[in-house]
Amino acid sequence: MMSPIQPLKQDTGTDGMRIAMTMLALTALVLPAGAIDDAEVVTLYRNSPIDSAMRIHIATFDAADGKDYNSENCWLIADMFQRANDVEMRYWCEPGRFRE
Repeated sequence: MMSPIQPLKQDTGTDGMRIAMTMLALTALVLPAGAIDDAEVVTLYRNSPIDSAMRIHIATFDAADGKDYNSENCWLIADMFQRANDVEMRYWCEPGRFRE
């Protein structure tokens, strides 16, 4: 006997977060830090839900494919995190390696 058709489950944002985390992990495996010129590097940050002025390092994009490639991937992940996040946090990208 066949089971009844199950309704599609509405995406709660966890799928987007899982994809974003997978992309971050894969990007981190591309090259070791310091392998390319810092002018080609882009870094992803977020603020804190408690302190909107705080800059928290999330990831550094330093693939050998250049600044445009790194920037595009950084903003893609920032957008995915922003849409998947239920807490009021802001994600953004800045040129260069992490700095406090």
